[in-house]
Amino acid sequence: MESAQLQAAYRSLLDAATTVADYGGGAIIVPPPGEWTADQILAHVSLVTATTIAAASAIASGSHTTYDNRIALDAWTINRVTTLAGGTAGLLDRIQHQADALCALAGPALSEAELDTPVPTRLLSNDACMVDQPMPLRDLLAGLAETELPGHTQQLLALLPDRAPADTTA
Repeated sequence: MESAQLQAAYRSLLDAATTVADYGGGAIIVPPPGEWTADQILAHVSLVTATTIAAASAIASGSHTTYDNRIALDAWTINRVTTLAGGTAGLLDRIQHQADALCALAGPALSEAELDTPVPTRLLSNDACMVDQPMPLRDLLAGLAETELPGHTQQLLALLPDRAPADTTA
């Protein structure tokens, strides 16, 4: 698998998270009701990335594995990861290192046969089961790069207050 798209998706997410963290001198942005804070989004991404690394590592070691994102949706676990990482800066650092590890696995470390390995997968989103069937590891990685990370990048940027339109009369 070409890991460039995965690297770019992580870079965009981390850039967006840094922009949100730097907004207003680092003041906490309170999300609309029912939405996650920036730290909750980052902890969720860290958990999803760790799960993906675990699945890729298991396949690389010849072990059977599964992929289940439910723990990454658990509020207590998300808050615990935020605390253990030391808040926003620690989460950003953790995700950067996790991204480096995952991109190394997704790139040259795994063979085409390993990337094609079916992984029993359960993916939930907004309390709905989106996937409950085996998926090739390559599709899990592609979904992370094409959907999961860009979606959370947009979720982070949506926390920023609307900016006034540029003055075009000058």
